[in-house]
Amino acid sequence: MTDDATGWFEPLYAQTAADGGAPPWNRDGPHGLLEQVVEDRRFDGGGTRSAIVVGCGLGADAEYIASKNYNTTAFDLAPTAIRIANDHHPDTRVQYEVADLLDLPDAWRHAFDLVVECWTVQALPDPPRTDAIHAISDLVAPGGTLIVIAVARDDDGDDSAPDGGPPWFLNAATIAKFAHDGVEPVDVRRVPDPEAPEQRRGWRAELTRPAA
Repeated sequence: MTDDATGWFEPLYAQTAADGGAPPWNRDGPHGLLEQVVEDRRFDGGGTRSAIVVGCGLGADAEYIASKNYNTTAFDLAPTAIRIANDHHPDTRVQYEVADLLDLPDAWRHAFDLVVECWTVQALPDPPRTDAIHAISDLVAPGGTLIVIAVARDDDGDDSAPDGGPPWFLNAATIAKFAHDGVEPVDVRRVPDPEAPEQRRGWRAELTRPAA
């Protein structure tokens, strides 16, 4: 990724770790909208299906997905985040890796039965946001599912102006970009965010790549 778009992630993780804290977006459990989707749809990997968590941070969402019996990979651009995720979850079943969303391993393309994107792309200006969105869609295997969680605009005004973020509140047109390379929407909703229902709404989106 370009340094001006993402160069601040590792220094922030490193500084907050040195101060004994965590970035402001960190949570002890999974994001509420992610949990809603997984529980409503009764997702279960059965011990054989694969999952990947994008921009995993300190690992709360990844650990939750692994608890649903998915063989889970989770990655982040920041090495400090991956180190802390492993330290915080010493008995984890998650494979944590340092990786760049815009330069992912070729072996990951169309490789995962469940792809989870929570709050990553809203931290990126455009560019490179659209390229990042397409890279996420490319992770979905045939027959697989993509879950997208993001803070939503209350209208469909512009969400790409660089003076507004990060994070940027995303509009419907941006969420629609996840329908890329054969990935299709299944259920896309703009709903109250259970973590702050009086303050904001969030995108709760489910997409799929149809089986070949």
